[in-house]
Amino acid sequence: MRTYLVTGGAGFIGSNYIHYMFRKYGDEIRIINVDKLTYAGNLENLKSIESRGNYTFIKADICDSAAIRRIFQENDIDRVVHFAAESHVDRSIKDPEVFVRTNVLGTLVMLNAAKEAWELPDGTFQEGKKFLHVSTDEVYGSLEDENAYFYETTPYDPHSPYSASKASSDMLVKSYMDTYRFPANITNCSNNYGPYQFPEKLIPLIINNALQGKKLPVYGDGKNVRDWLYVEDHAKGIDMVQEKGRLFETYNIGGHNEKQNIQIIHIILDTLQEMLPEGDPRRELVSENLITYVEDRKGHDRRYAIAPDKIKKEIGWYPETRFEEGIRLTIKWFFEHEEWMKNVTSGDYQKYYEEMYHE
Repeated sequence: MRTYLVTGGAGFIGSNYIHYMFRKYGDEIRIINVDKLTYAGNLENLKSIESRGNYTFIKADICDSAAIRRIFQENDIDRVVHFAAESHVDRSIKDPEVFVRTNVLGTLVMLNAAKEAWELPDGTFQEGKKFLHVSTDEVYGSLEDENAYFYETTPYDPHSPYSASKASSDMLVKSYMDTYRFPANITNCSNNYGPYQFPEKLIPLIINNALQGKKLPVYGDGKNVRDWLYVEDHAKGIDMVQEKGRLFETYNIGGHNEKQNIQIIHIILDTLQEMLPEGDPRRELVSENLITYVEDRKGHDRRYAIAPDKIKKEIGWYPETRFEEGIRLTIKWFFEHEEWMKNVTSGDYQKYYEEMYHE
């Protein structure tokens, strides 16, 4: 049975990846989920699988080298999928230090622990071991040319403390691949959306606010462009890179769903109106009048767009979910999990963990 160590598995993308892997492989694999349970980590995301015999949760900080080394010593880890990261740009502008600590130092700790566990006396590594570092398209900076795209060869040009910290972690992984021939891959993805996404992010924020008749904040002129990727498509891409990707390579995972932020908001509002049943009082709350333009974010990149040509050609992955379909699936999920949203926005889920872990 192959054992996967997933860092940040209680977060948005990590929890979706764990669900995807169990749907695909069932009892053929074992997953150890390591998460610090910060504001973005929520074990409710994994409630349906927590009792599986081949699933283990360990509360730990990836910057705690002793704790991470112990996990490797006590378990025969075959694959590492490294999601754990601080990822909210606005928070990085207010407090860059925690981003550097988690994203850079935490990645270094993970690399060292895996290297120590997997390295043979002759400096080579045990066959079949692999480390996958999950990163972002934001490391490439901003595209000014509307016909340009991010490729794996695009020079890094990060503009926020968040993207700079992720660029630094990417460079660390690359240095281990180049120096030690450490068995790893890097993936850089576009903006994800879907179930379990923390409501500070654009799409769940707009859904939640619109249903409550609250203002819908839009940075600047609302014309910043992002490439949107349904989270299950991303999970599938990560698995395919682990299974079919060439060692030491970087693969961009993009959704072919470029849209301006203001377009996203209009699509969500229109879709909510379509999906809310007649007689639901929230139909009257959902309105374009809620759209409120606010001062632009500092260093706000204008456009991101990934060309996933390499992963399509080499591995056969492609984004299966059109945005219009994905947003309906996402809204349907939020309709069915209103209690989850209430617990997250109120902070009640964190109080539960504080009691559970006596913090």
